[in-house]
Amino acid sequence: MATQTQTYEYQIRDAAGKVQTGKIEAVSEAAVSARLKSMGMAPISIKAEKTGGLNTEIKIPGLSDRISLKDIAVMARQLATMIQAGLSLLRAMTILSEQTENQALVKVIREVRTDIETGNSLSASLGKHPEVFPPLMINMVRAGEVGGFLDDVLVSIAENFESSVKLRGKIKSAMTYPIVVFAIAVLAVIGMLLFIVPVFAKMYTDLGGTLPALTQFLVNMSTALKYGFVPLVIGIVVLVVWWNRNKNNRKFREVVEPLYLKAPVFGSLVQKIAIARFTRNFGAMIKAGVPILQALDIVGEASGNVVIEDASKAVKESVRTGNSLAAPLTQHPVFPPMVVQMIAVGEDTGALDEMLAKVADFYDQEVESTTEALTSLIEPLMIAVLGGIVGFMVIALYLPIFGVFDLIQ
Repeated sequence: MATQTQTYEYQIRDAAGKVQTGKIEAVSEAAVSARLKSMGMAPISIKAEKTGGLNTEIKIPGLSDRISLKDIAVMARQLATMIQAGLSLLRAMTILSEQTENQALVKVIREVRTDIETGNSLSASLGKHPEVFPPLMINMVRAGEVGGFLDDVLVSIAENFESSVKLRGKIKSAMTYPIVVFAIAVLAVIGMLLFIVPVFAKMYTDLGGTLPALTQFLVNMSTALKYGFVPLVIGIVVLVVWWNRNKNNRKFREVVEPLYLKAPVFGSLVQKIAIARFTRNFGAMIKAGVPILQALDIVGEASGNVVIEDASKAVKESVRTGNSLAAPLTQHPVFPPMVVQMIAVGEDTGALDEMLAKVADFYDQEVESTTEALTSLIEPLMIAVLGGIVGFMVIALYLPIFGVFDLIQ
C-alpha cells in the first residue's frame, strides 16, 4: 500500500533571518522538517493544512482541473527567470508552487519538486506528467540539461508556447463574433418555430381556408421540430460524445483531417496554422539541441494534422538514409514551395533553426491577416443570412393575413 501524502503549512526562517511561509506535500511533519532543514531553513511551525468546512476547495469538473498551454508558458518563463537569477532548481520549484494560481498545476509542480528532491532530473520529473507537459517541452528540457543551458531552453520554451497562445487567442477573438451571431440565429429560429408559428397556425386553422405554400412549409417545420426537438437534442449530444471519443483515433483522423485542408474557405487557414506550428516547434527543438530524428517525431505529432505528421515521417526516413530535409517535402503539397526552399537554404547555410523561425513568423502573420479577412467577410454574410431567415419567417407568417378579410366575409 502506497504511503499517503498530505499538504502541510510551514513557517520558516531562511539564511537571511527572514520569516517565510509556504506549503509542501509530505508523509509526516517529521518529513517536512527534514526537507526544510536540508534546504538550510530553520522550521518555526509545521501543521497539516485544513481540508474541511469553509477551507474545502470548490472544484468545477472540467474547469478547475484544467491546465492550459498559457499556464505552462507562464511557468516556463518564471522558472527560466529564477534559474538565470542564480536560484537553485529546488528553490525555484518551491517558489513556483507558492505563486502559481492554478491549483491543479500547483499540485503537479509539488510532485515534480518532490521527484527532483529524490534525485531525478527535471526532464524525467516532467515526463511523469505527459498529460500536463507536452513532449516538446520534456525533450527540450532534457537537451538543455545535457548541454548545460537549461535557462536558455526554458526561455525558448516560454517564447514558443507564448507565440502559440497568442496565435490561438487571435483566432478565437476573430471567430467569436460569427459564432455568437450564428448561435443567436439558431436560437431565434427555434424560438419562432416552437412558440410563435403555432399561435399563427392555430389562428389560421380556426379561420379556415388554404394556407400559402410558404406558410404551410413553415407550419410543417414547426410541427416537425415540436415532435423532433428532444430526439434532435439527444442526437447532438450523442454526436458530440462520439466525436470526442474518436477525434484522436488514427483511422478517423486519416479520413477527416485531410478534408480540413480542402475546405473551400477555411482550408487555407488550417494549412497556415499547421505549418506555423510545425516550423516553430521544429526550429525551437533544433535550437535546443534535440536530435533531429527525435525532433521530427515530436513536431509531427504536435502539428495537429495527420497530413503534416505523415510528411514528418517521410522527412525522418530521408534524413535517416543521409538525404536532405527539403527533398521529401516537395512530394507533400501541404508545404508551399517557399517553405521548402527556405528549409533547403537553412540546411545549406547551417542556420536551419533561424530559417524555421522566420517561416513560423511569416505564417503567424498570414494566419492573422487571413483570419481578419475571413472575419470581415463572414460578419456581413452572417447578418445577411440572419436577416434573410427572420425576414422569410415574418413574410410566411403574415402572408395569409391578406386573405383573412375574405375568409371573415
